[in-house]
Amino acid sequence: MRYCRFLLNNSAYYGLVESVVGRDHITRILLQPPQASDGDVEGLPSRRMDHIPFEQATLLAPVEPSKIVCVGRNYREHAAELGHEVPVEPLIFLKATTALLAPGGPILRPKISARTDYEGELGVVIGRRCRHLREDEDVRPYILGYTCVNDFTARDLQNKDGQWTRAKGFDTFCPVGPLVSDGATGEAEGNAGSVLDPWAGIQVETRVNGELRQSGNTRNFIFPLDVILRFITQVMTLNPGDLIATGTPQGVGAVVAGDVIEVSIAGIGVLRNPVADEN
Repeated sequence: MRYCRFLLNNSAYYGLVESVVGRDHITRILLQPPQASDGDVEGLPSRRMDHIPFEQATLLAPVEPSKIVCVGRNYREHAAELGHEVPVEPLIFLKATTALLAPGGPILRPKISARTDYEGELGVVIGRRCRHLREDEDVRPYILGYTCVNDFTARDLQNKDGQWTRAKGFDTFCPVGPLVSDGATGEAEGNAGSVLDPWAGIQVETRVNGELRQSGNTRNFIFPLDVILRFITQVMTLNPGDLIATGTPQGVGAVVAGDVIEVSIAGIGVLRNPVADEN
């Protein structure tokens, strides 16, 4: 199942996304937020609506998390390209929820930063409350779905501050979308019958102005997703709807106003955002 969040008659709704004659459409309005489903989105009540072609919808960020937890340096090559050591345990940090940005919205480069970088990542949406997950506990039942994330970063401020709150926390610095998939991919992506599985491998790619800059696979995570979730839940409770950004592959780089960033994952789609300078 795939769902999005969109505007209709100036109101925000969650909508079911389905393939109709080979094209994605929003076909039903979900009457409760997906995070209220306890991991069972298909069991949520819904109502029919006039189908909206997905590419014509006014999309919002498909998540409303209580927190955004990010994993740093989860690919060896990315740690190396920044001149950092490979961490011995997951390196986690928080990103402000006010940084959330809808697909298509402009990422605003703050005046106080001279260098801003894209970081394409797989996002994981939590479906059930979890705390102190055991070593032998399967984490999959706690996952509601997967999405694309751009962990946009003021790189010069990150290096200056030593800790990352300011560099990662500016408004618009967390584009998410275009939808959330529970793992089963649809015919519209040409992946009928396949499954999004971070352990088996999900390809994450980032393009800038159409040029491929990042191409990584979750098979190459330093810390696989089960390790990440268990580690985080030893520190904090994860609530339904919380967003986990799982780390970016090598190939990060600077962007300026006028550039367009596309983070793509087969089965989820393309998260596309232009870059602009803050007024």
